[in-house]
Parts: sequence; structure tokens; C-alpha cells
Amino acid sequence: MTRRRAEHSHSRCRFLGTAFAGSSRSSEGVSSSSRNSIVHLLLLCSVLAGNITSGTSHPGVSVCSSPPVLSCSDCLRRGPLCSWCFQEGFLDGAVGVRCGLAGTLAISGCGPEFIEHSEVTVEVNATTRSTQVSPTEITVTIRPGSEASVIVAVRQLEKYPVDLYYLVDVSASMQDNLDHLKKVGLDLSQRMGEYSSDLRLGFGSFVDKPVSPYINVHPSKINNPCSDYEVKCRPAHGFHHVLSMTANMSEFTRVIKRQKISGNMDTPEGGLDAILQATVCQEEMGWRGEAKRLLLLMTDQPSHLSLDGRLAGIVQPHDGLCHMENNVYIKSTTMDHPSLGLLAEKLLENHIYSLFAVEQQQYQWYEELVRLIPGSNLLFLTQNLTDLVVNTYQRLLSVVRVSVSVEDRAFSHFLVSVSPLCPEGSVSHDNRSCSNVQPNQTVYFNITIGLLSCPGDGNDDDTVQVFVRPMGYNESTVVKVRTRCRCHCGPDRSCRDDTNFQAACKAVTAHRNHSDKEANGAETPQPGEEPQCRPEGSDVDCSGRGECVCGRCVCDRYSLGTVHGRYCEMDDYSCPYRQGQLCGGRGVCVHGVCVCEDSWTGESCGCPVSTATCSPGNGSLCSGRGSSCQSHWMCIDCHLSHGLSPRAAWQCNHTCTTLVGYVSDVTVTLDEVWRQCVYMKDNCHYRFHTALVSGKTQLQIYTQPECISSGQYLGTFLSVCVLTFFPGLVILAVLVLVLQRHASPQGGASEQQYNSTGKELSYIPTTNEKTVSYRRDRPLGADRPMEMHITIPKMPLGEPWQ
Repeated sequence: MTRRRAEHSHSRCRFLGTAFAGSSRSSEGVSSSSRNSIVHLLLLCSVLAGNITSGTSHPGVSVCSSPPVLSCSDCLRRGPLCSWCFQEGFLDGAVGVRCGLAGTLAISGCGPEFIEHSEVTVEVNATTRSTQVSPTEITVTIRPGSEASVIVAVRQLEKYPVDLYYLVDVSASMQDNLDHLKKVGLDLSQRMGEYSSDLRLGFGSFVDKPVSPYINVHPSKINNPCSDYEVKCRPAHGFHHVLSMTANMSEFTRVIKRQKISGNMDTPEGGLDAILQATVCQEEMGWRGEAKRLLLLMTDQPSHLSLDGRLAGIVQPHDGLCHMENNVYIKSTTMDHPSLGLLAEKLLENHIYSLFAVEQQQYQWYEELVRLIPGSNLLFLTQNLTDLVVNTYQRLLSVVRVSVSVEDRAFSHFLVSVSPLCPEGSVSHDNRSCSNVQPNQTVYFNITIGLLSCPGDGNDDDTVQVFVRPMGYNESTVVKVRTRCRCHCGPDRSCRDDTNFQAACKAVTAHRNHSDKEANGAETPQPGEEPQCRPEGSDVDCSGRGECVCGRCVCDRYSLGTVHGRYCEMDDYSCPYRQGQLCGGRGVCVHGVCVCEDSWTGESCGCPVSTATCSPGNGSLCSGRGSSCQSHWMCIDCHLSHGLSPRAAWQCNHTCTTLVGYVSDVTVTLDEVWRQCVYMKDNCHYRFHTALVSGKTQLQIYTQPECISSGQYLGTFLSVCVLTFFPGLVILAVLVLVLQRHASPQGGASEQQYNSTGKELSYIPTTNEKTVSYRRDRPLGADRPMEMHITIPKMPLGEPWQ
């Protein structure tokens, strides 16, 4: 066994060495840093081979052979170390003994030519060649539980052709930035000559979806959104492709000068719609296959996201396809904005770097966005667009990063990891990239692909494609993974599976009964006494997680953990963990709920039932000011939900770790060790007693609740109101009378208090008369006297005003 594994490891390393040798031969004059990388990887292979050779076989013995396996396919699914012997008459045809380690089977008498094992193979297609990424095609054969590693080499060239597509927001607020763009063409072409052998530029514009509420749909606003300002603007549009990739900088400048601004209503713009069309419409944009592809989005506002189209009644998800007619995006009003996942997939698929040049106010919003789009970069929108593009491109060339993806239909069945081997002078980041890579240097990526389970129905062989895409490169590697889910077992395809089901069933049942008897001292069932596969009250075999074979549950196997128990009701993965252990290591997991040991309780068995830690030593629990009733409420609620029926009480075994009994007579008197508690549910009080007897908690639940009707609640409410309201009225009346009494005048006392001048009151007259005369300048006649005399008596002091 050790020899076979070592040979397999060495064959893998031979492949790696061959791949490196091919890469080295294809680039004569490779720097010493590349040769150092090759040496490092060969050393890695040596370490890997040493680890495999030194591994022990003892852990695999129980994995492969216990419990017994009856078919070759089931055996190989046990793990990469398990093998199946298909030799006829092996061990006199005994059942369940053909699965084991290859070395163990050989020692038992199985010839090497009759052993089916989980061999991993890696084949490189040497007929296809590329200049940047190699190899371009690899074929891997693996079985469930095994993994294979392949090496992909990415070489950085000195100069690349470059395609740069400007995608510009032409809403009114972008007028200044559009003016700056008019000066970029020729200057950028001259500056990029240092880094590119051939630069081509393209241009497109966008605003937003031309429907309400994104734009003003008044007839005067549709054709000219700027009519209120007496300015002629172009209509709002989702995306217009204006200029395909061209090396004519004069033509680029002329097109930019003809551009006019537009306008819309809301703040976010339709940038993601435009990016997707500019990405997938390869022919219309003029993207070249051999060029580095850059897409620069310029905007001063955030972008609409997927599902925003519902504001306009647009509910159809984006299909990720090109929908351009006469250089106009025709699905803007009928298809929603693309999701970020779809956009990232299309950018990677078409080898395009996305650059977002935004103003400072929107920088934080786009900073969160670019984290979700691999290979994207965020820039400050400045007046010097030439420096912005040149510096960004120079930085992009120095970073080599790969993205690995599996076909959607099989994504959940694979586990993929990436480890870069960076050349001398560069730095590894996030296990997916190397930065500061210089021209003519090569970065090697170790891609490990593991098969967790078989895709499809799990029985047939299949081929799944895994794509390794260096970001921004127009070349990639396709890894064809052949999943070996069936056994082939030599030329005649006869695996000698145990097809005699009845014989196999009896043998397995006898073996299990014997094991149970030795472990538990239980008696072996007599013939005809077949145990049932369903617990009382259940209508599903083996809890829906196993098969009933000869009256016994054969539980399913999951990658998450082990399913076990008489009815496959227990497992070791679906319950809460505490301190890294399932159910805190103090219980078992039944139907997703921890069933704790007698002395523990709680969701994860982290709460002790014992009250010893709550007693200060004087025998008073919690100093007489605490209660342990609440810890039993979940148990009481479970019994109430099943109607306090003794026949259904077993269904609460997974909630209650105590001994529970029912009492119908509330007058029964329990001794002083029992503690009285109350649980309230649905306006009823349910009394129960709890006690710790012989180290075990016991509960007694009274089956007769004390319930309060709605009428009793109303009467209690009215009584409280009456007893509160009327005494308040009486107290208020008494206070009013007391205040009025103190406010009324008291004879002489009032007169004495009136003396504000300090003079004696005997000098103040009690009455006084005053005559007022009115005179006229001319007599008015005999009947009208010339004078009038009016006598005004003074009011006596102390007399009330009338």
C-alpha cells in the first residue's frame, strides 16, 4: 500500500516537473526567479510524497470495513484509502469483507489485479499551446473523498495590446468631466506607448432607464430633459454605443466633442446596465482577443442595483445576453438591472478589467461595490484622466490573480483551493494573487480540486469542467474532472457485489445482534422477531434518514457528520455546540435537540441541574431569594402541548431530562423536599412541584389548571378602577374646601392687613362727598341750567364692591 501511494505521488511530481520543463522551454532566457520557483515546487512534491509514504493505515481500517459494505461503489465512497476486491471466491464468498485497505486485502489473498482502488490521475493536453497561460487543458480523474492538484503557470509579457472602453455618465452634472475627456485621446496614446504595443479606444454613454419614475415623462421633457433651462439636451437613454475600438485618436476626440449632456429625475444612474452590455457585446464594441481589456466607468452618482427596476414595474431578471440594435440597448425598459453576481461572472468570462472613476462624494458607496466584483478597481475622478489611466494600468500589470469556478450544476460537490508561488521580488496576497510582478516573470498557481460527492444521481460517471481564469488575461485553463462514481472492476466489469440480498441481510443482522449483545448484554432476537424501524407514533422509517433492512435501520451517511441510533434519530452535527463539543459533551443530539445527561440541562447542556452551587452552605437555596422553577418551563410546556396525556408523554423525552408524573388531586400534600412552582399559559396557571430525590430531579404536574375567564378580568379591572377613582374624588373635595376656607376674609384681621401706609385708621373718613361742576360757554335756554352739581359719596372702607 505504501509503495502504491508513493508511486502515485511521484507520478504527480513527474507531471509537475514536466509542466515546468515545458514552461521553461517555451520561454528561453527565463530569469533565475522562475527557476527558483520550479525548485520550490519540486521540494513541495518531495514533502507531499514523504507525507503520503509515512502515513499509517490504522485509521482507514475501521473506516473501510465497519460497518460492513456490500457493494464496490459504496466501498470506494468510504474514502480515498478504501479499495474493493472483485476476485471471485475471495475469502470463500464471505459477506461484507471485500472492502478494506489495499494492503489488507492483498495480505488476505486478493491479487493486485483484482483490487479496485481510488486512483487519481492527471493528464495534460500538450497539443494546445499559449503564450501567457499554460497548460490550457488538463484532465483529472478522481473519486469521492479524494483530491488532485494541478499547476497553472501565468507569464507576464513585456507589452500587450490594450483596448480601453470609456463608459461615461452624460447626465447634466457630468458636463465638466465630459469636457476634460475631450483632451485625453492623443496624450493618452503617447503615454501608453511605454506600456502597450497597440492602444485602441472606444466610447459609450449612459444615463438611466427611460421610464418613470427615473425620468420626467411629460411630453416636453422626453425629447429635451433640460427644457426648463432653455438648453438643448439629448434624451435620456439606458446605453448608447458611440464608437467602436479605434487607433485613430483624432476620430476619438471628434466623437467626444459631439457629445451632449442629458438628464433624469432620481440620483442613482443605470451604470450596471451599461457595463453588462459593453462587456457581453464583444463584436459590437470591437474587443480584440489578444488585447488587455479595460472598461472605465466615469460617474458622479451611485448606480441602480438589481430589483430597483420594480420601481418602474420591470420585474424580468436580466439574462446576461447582448441586446443591441443600431448601437442602442433595446431591453432597457423591459429587463431589470443585472445582479452583481451576474456582472462579475460576465466580466471574468470576457477577461475584462473594470475600473470605476468616481467623485469623492460617492467613493465610499463604490468602495463597497468593487469588493463584490473580482478584478475591479476604484479611482478618484480627477481632471488629469491621462495620469489616472496610465498609473492604473501600470498597477494592474504588476498584479497576477486567478479566479477558479466550477460548473453551476456541480458546484456543491467540489472543494477547490488555490495557492500561488510568486517569483522572487513579488508578494503573495490573499492566497489568490501575486503583486509587484515584473515583465517576463512567471507566477505558478497550485490548484487543488477535491470531490466531496458525486454529481447527478451519484451512481454514474460524469465530467465536470473547472475554469481557471487569470483576471485580465484573454487565456485560461480548463480542467476536465472525470468523477469515478462507478466501479469498473477489470475487463469483464464484474465487481462481485453481494447480490444475494437475503443472505447478506441475515449475515449483517446476525453480526450486529452479536455486537449489540456483547456491548449491552441484550438478548439476540429470536427468529421471527424482527425489530421495527419506526418508533411508536411515527409513520416514517428510520426518521427519514436511513433504510429499513431486515427490520433494522441502516442510517444514511452525510458529509456533515454521522447519523446513528436505533431509528437514525441521533447525529453528531445538528445540535448546538459548547466549548467545541456537541451538546457540551454532556448529552446526545436527538432530532436536532440536545438530550442532556441527568445532571445537566439547557440548550447545549451547559446548565447543571444540581443546586449545590446555589447554596451558601446554610441549607437555604439562593439565600431564600431565588428559584429553580424556570429551568423546567420548557419541559412543562412540552407536556401541555401534548395534552398531559400519559400515552404521548414519551414525545417530551428530548426536552425533559427529569422524571415526570401527573397528579390530578391538588389537595395532595407533598413533604417539605418538594418545591411548589407555577407555569402560566393561555390565561391558566399550571402548578407543579419539583424535587431532587436520590440525585435525580423529579416533577409532579397538576392536571387541573386554574384559569381566569375574560369576565373575571373585566370585574377585576372595574373593581380596581372604583377603589382608585372614588377615594381620589373625596380627597380632592376636602382639599378644595380647606383652600376656600383659608382664602375668605376674617373681619378686623382683613382691615389690619389693609393698612399699607402705616397710618392710623382713625384718621381715614368712612364717607366723603365731592361736587363736580360742568360749565358751558353759552346758555342753551331757560330749561337748561348753566351748571350741574353731582355728588359722589365715598364707599365705606371694608364694604364690598357692588
